[in-house]
Amino acid sequence: MSGVRTVESMKEVNEFKVKGDRLFSADNSEIMQGWTTDIYFIKTREILRGLGLADSAVTAEVFTGREGILAGTAEVRELLSQTGAQVWSLPEGEPFSSREVIMRICGPYDSFGIYETALLGILASSSGWATAAREIKEAAGDRRVICFGARHVHPAVAPVMERAAVIGGADGCSCILGARLAGINPTGTVPHAVFLVVGDTVEVALAYKRLMPEGTPVVVLVDTFKDEAEEALRVCGALGRSLSAIRLDTASERGGVTVGLVRELRARLDQAGRGHVQILVSGGVTPDRVTGLIEAGADAFGVGSYISGARAIDMTMDIKEVNGRPVAKRGRIPGITPAPRLVKLL
Repeated sequence: MSGVRTVESMKEVNEFKVKGDRLFSADNSEIMQGWTTDIYFIKTREILRGLGLADSAVTAEVFTGREGILAGTAEVRELLSQTGAQVWSLPEGEPFSSREVIMRICGPYDSFGIYETALLGILASSSGWATAAREIKEAAGDRRVICFGARHVHPAVAPVMERAAVIGGADGCSCILGARLAGINPTGTVPHAVFLVVGDTVEVALAYKRLMPEGTPVVVLVDTFKDEAEEALRVCGALGRSLSAIRLDTASERGGVTVGLVRELRARLDQAGRGHVQILVSGGVTPDRVTGLIEAGADAFGVGSYISGARAIDMTMDIKEVNGRPVAKRGRIPGITPAPRLVKLL
């Protein structure tokens, strides 16, 4: 392969040293060079090269362990961009069924085999996050869903997770890099920290309106100091029509955000002539809870751990042809699997 030098041998692995003054996440160059692969792919490379078979033309297929929504193919395209391999895939955002072939790769095995670990990990994690986001969005319907999950994962994967959430159907995300990778602006209000430092919700709300860029929707947390409905009406009185929404993120120690709380708040806002003020709910949001919260009056949802903690969708790569000859491990069917939905990726 050209352009990127990858790990060549067990000798190189044994001599590899890691600097102590670093974050533990792999950077782009370490992934592209193959340092995140399983060791057996380096052993495989050495054996095939020793036997003169490294450049065997193979066709490999990736299939899924359960149904879901596909994400991660843009990263796979970048990962394999300098291998010379040809790649076909389902488009990102497409649903897939259990055991469906979602990707096919053709080329000399030595050019891309080292990337199997990274490729499967990208697809498995990203598709798990995208699937969870789709589940929330399907429950929410036309209500906005914002991914707030970055704080629940390692920062190295936070932007990957939030981009995948947008691919899955989330209307926005809070992680700056994740939003930019998804081609959108980051979305978010301000945390309880600023209210606790300032000491008054209304003072923060007025400062938010004054100091944020023109056109920024004014969305204010109302559960820091007082009864949520009382605080919401105080903020409404201070900001009037410029208040876009209030956010509920009531602590679990106080029962969290309940259907009853949302219903009461919606009623009190309407009675006060503040029907334009929307209610954004965050904290423990799941598809099962969304339906009741919408019926009570919720307009939007900030979703964290349901998306960020989603189970990865197992992906498996099998070689199905070697030099034009159908092959497979026992229990699998030799030869290329019909997959008419695949489109050319590389």
